[in-house]
Amino acid sequence: MTLSRVNRALAWLASGIAIAMSLYHMYVTASAPPEALILRGTHLLFALLLVFLLYPIAGTREDRRFLWIDSLFLAGAIAIVVYLFWNYDAIVNRIIYIDELTFWDKAMAVAALVIVLDATRRIIGWALPITALAFLAYALFGTNIKLPILLEQMYLSTEGIFGSTLGVSATYVITFILFGAFMEKSGTGQLFMDFALALTGHTAGGPGKVSVVSSSLFGTISGSAVANVMVDGPMTIPLMKRSGFRPAFAAAVESTASTGGQIMPPIMGAAAFVMAEYLAVSYFQVTVWAWIPAFLFYVAVFAAVHLEAKRVGLLGVPRAELPRLFTVLRDRGHLFIPIFIVLGGMALSYSAPLCALAGTIATLPVALLRKTTRAGITWRTVIEALEGGAKDALSIAMATAAAGIVIGVISLTGIGITFTQGVVALSQNSLLLALMLTAVAGIVLGMGMPTTPAYIVMVALLVPALVKLGVATPAAHMFALYFAVLSAITPPVALAVYAAAALAKANLWRSGLEAVRIGAAGFIVPFMFAYEPALLAIGSWDMILLMTLKASIGILGLAASLYGYLLRPATMAERVVLFAGAACLISTGWVTDLIGLALIGVVAAWQLASRRREAARAA
Repeated sequence: MTLSRVNRALAWLASGIAIAMSLYHMYVTASAPPEALILRGTHLLFALLLVFLLYPIAGTREDRRFLWIDSLFLAGAIAIVVYLFWNYDAIVNRIIYIDELTFWDKAMAVAALVIVLDATRRIIGWALPITALAFLAYALFGTNIKLPILLEQMYLSTEGIFGSTLGVSATYVITFILFGAFMEKSGTGQLFMDFALALTGHTAGGPGKVSVVSSSLFGTISGSAVANVMVDGPMTIPLMKRSGFRPAFAAAVESTASTGGQIMPPIMGAAAFVMAEYLAVSYFQVTVWAWIPAFLFYVAVFAAVHLEAKRVGLLGVPRAELPRLFTVLRDRGHLFIPIFIVLGGMALSYSAPLCALAGTIATLPVALLRKTTRAGITWRTVIEALEGGAKDALSIAMATAAAGIVIGVISLTGIGITFTQGVVALSQNSLLLALMLTAVAGIVLGMGMPTTPAYIVMVALLVPALVKLGVATPAAHMFALYFAVLSAITPPVALAVYAAAALAKANLWRSGLEAVRIGAAGFIVPFMFAYEPALLAIGSWDMILLMTLKASIGILGLAASLYGYLLRPATMAERVVLFAGAACLISTGWVTDLIGLALIGVVAAWQLASRRREAARAA
């Protein structure tokens, strides 16, 4: 058989496995799920098979020079899971750490570690596998733990590879990824784009605001910053450049707005599901905590676009060239229905995976309701969505399996407690210093691995220290999540910026620095809710509204300071005063709040008076 025929056969095999994976998880979600080890093992088996079929060990899919090695890994993936299922009764009934392991137990455990780490390397790179290997080396050579104990923890329990993180991928994440895949196939992406154009396209810097709105909407069903850029960017970045925005600024706007999609309810990124599992709360509760920080983040990005457009004198797109909001809602507005189904179900306390399944099943029938959205919807659309959803879930599945190795070592060795004590000692009981250390760690971890495993490692090592220093537990977890997310726009490894800069044909470093400036408030908001949990909707409503208003004014003041424009171009002295006012509002305390409001109010009043004087002179 020729190589091309082999590749075609493997492509067909991968498609069939992907479709089977999606259908299996939809069935499990609709019915009673099997026991944890069975569900997680099946999920991992599907993921491993697809990774080894779709990501050869060397070369491209068209040039499989080492097909025999990939075949060996495929056989190994089947063997390690089938062995668990074949010996399931013996495994669940054995006394852990007491009963001795057989030769095959040890051999399969070593094989599982090698296969999982190699599959993770193939799909998301070296950073997470190297981290896992470092933790394994610490357990073997830095502690008194024997190899059989370590292998048992990693393979024969639900505290290692098959831990709760993989369980989140098998229950929550894949169902929402399928929902996003079906939404994309139904044409919802075009609805988001037209909705954003009709809403903001005519205003100053309208194309930039379109990018912000459409990216925030698409991010709720994507959960991946880079995927968001690659879907939204080809439409919004050329539009921004044509309207007069600098290429680097256009790339920065798209990458920053797309990154915010991972913290944007109602769906957010995969790490939010892990958070719900860790905190033993409903996913709906996590979205409640996330609303205000996400609102503040997008206020900052929206303000940056508006002020930059005002500063350089950019106009919006003429209304005649834009779709009308009424027409958009009339022709495509019904495509929002699946999102409302998901939200309504979670509000009624149904499980998040079941709500996502209901939304997924409703997506294509809803698209068939109107002639304007019916074109192109066929049975092939269903097959493509099932296949695409499974393939999109692979990176999360492998990341959570490899992260389970790290968590297994931490729980077995107790290094998490030692690390927490070290952070507390290093920060000298200073909460601000501990927060800064955690922020840096989150950005560094996020540079080398996806958001979900970066967040998982931070939860194990750093979040307990924040809680010990007085941060509310939800705020500590959200703090870790934010900085794991923001690594996507933080140089030198800013994956979302890389993708957007390539589309905009812009300099990488200029785009990265612009993204940091646009998202500056995103780096500050976590410190705000760490000190004031009201920004996570925790507390009385009057305090929540007051803190949100105060934070919004502070963020607008910061954006005006960074871009040199409030009501008119700001002088250097005005920018300094605006920055000082924003800093006062960002900190806690009524005295600093009053000072901050006064400083920003003085600059606003002065600029308003100046504008009136200039208008009078012109008249």
